Amino acid sequence: MFEFCNLYSGSSGNCSFLHSDNTKILIDCGVSMKKISTALSSMNVNLEDINGILVTHEHSDHVSSLAMICKKYNIPIYANYKTFDNINQDIPNELKNTFNTNEKFEVGDLKVVPFHIPHDAVDPCGFSISHNDKKVSIATDIGHMENSIVENLCGSSFVLLESNYEPNMLQYSRYPYYLKKRIVGPNGHLSNEEAGNTICTLMKNGVNNISLGHLSKSNNFPELAYQTVMNTVISNNTDISNLNLSVAHRDKIDNIINIV
Repeated sequence: MFEFCNLYSGSSGNCSFLHSDNTKILIDCGVSMKKISTALSSMNVNLEDINGILVTHEHSDHVSSLAMICKKYNIPIYANYKTFDNINQDIPNELKNTFNTNEKFEVGDLKVVPFHIPHDAVDPCGFSISHNDKKVSIATDIGHMENSIVENLCGSSFVLLESNYEPNMLQYSRYPYYLKKRIVGPNGHLSNEEAGNTICTLMKNGVNNISLGHLSKSNNFPELAYQTVMNTVISNNTDISNLNLSVAHRDKIDNIINIV
């Protein structure tokens, strides 16, 4: 068994669940402990069953309940050195498991490869997580797409990929100029069209099961993200007959994805 489920994904909070027969992990804890517990309970999973929490970076929408959860349930946390140094929470040293970005490590029977992503955090990363011969990849909070990210995503049975904003919505939003500049900058977020272009490349390399994640609450909405990505893929003369494209929900649990 190898299953993935997005619990929450968006600019207001992120958390995903992944498990094999023997190992259960969370990726990020950016919403309240109560919300995470409720979401897991709907799958008959308890927080005390979690074997580890992987952390992509230190921003609050990815770590807001991290210390509370790990201390209450004694859950090991996996993050790189700089991220641990910049999480402004009281995390017991005995629960800290430090990795080097781009170096493989294991959590139970899951093999994890953290890879660098360009974002305005100290040392942000995405994750490719493998079990047997199947791989799930999480790549959000990406200021611009790089070849090294695509290389890590290739070979995935499933990818959660950022599709954060629609440029026209952002341009005419009430966001202050500095924030708009940050979002569209090289260390900000990935637009719908940029996500679509990335998916074209991934599809040419055999990746067909993709969910769009980390949508902005103010500068995007699910139907627009989905349609923009589909239009981009079609305009690049890419065959969509095998594409399984979905949009991760912001505030409710998604369907469980069986990785086959």
